[in-house]
Order: sequence, then C-alpha cells, then structure tokens
Amino acid sequence: MGEYLLQKALGQQIHVSSAGLGALVGNPADDHVIALMSERQIDLSKHKARQINAHLISTHDLILVMTQRQKESIEKEFPSARGKVFRFCHWQQADVADPYQQNRAAFEAALTLIDEGVSAWATRLAI
Repeated sequence: MGEYLLQKALGQQIHVSSAGLGALVGNPADDHVIALMSERQIDLSKHKARQINAHLISTHDLILVMTQRQKESIEKEFPSARGKVFRFCHWQQADVADPYQQNRAAFEAALTLIDEGVSAWATRLAI
C-alpha cells in the first residue's frame, strides 16, 4: 500500500518501489489490500512481492520500513543502509503493524497510518 500511495502522491518526480524482509516472493498483494486500493482507483493486479537484497539497498537513496524492528534488521544485515532507513511513520513516531492474515479492519488501521506517513514523506520529498 505504501509504495503505491507514495508514488501517487509524488507523481513521476521520484521512483518508488517496494520489497519485504520476509516477502512471499512472486505472490500478489493480499485480497484486502487489492480491495482497499481499488476503492482509491489504484490497480494492484500486477503487483508481485519481492525480497529486499543488497542490490536494492545500494540503488535506493531512501528505504522506508513499517517498524523499528524492521529498521534494525535491515541495518544489521546491510550495514551500508545505515542513515537511509526510516520508518514510514517516522515523524509520527509510530510503527505500522503488519496486518498479514488478519481481517479487513487490521488492514484499514494500517492504511490509516500509511496515509499519515505518505503525507509526511511527500511533503519532505516533493521537488
């Protein structure tokens, strides 16, 4: 959700992509995510999960994660990422809980926080 919402907010000014720490590589987005994004006229039908790796770390200037724990994991596994890894809700000082395998309400709660993060990052990243 974060990738698509941030890309929409930034337009073509900045390239946004996503990858996971424990991604189910090649799998589509969760049905709840597809429905929530569809309600915002965002098509996730072509989205496929991928795993974060050293190449992605080295080719991206900013890495946004959902939780402090993810931030620490990435910085431990990829020391070169230090200084460019931030939580999606950095300015809100909040983690976005992973709604995986939960009900729609959990995805809606995550989306509310993601919206706040998108707003904050888009303001700071806008060219």
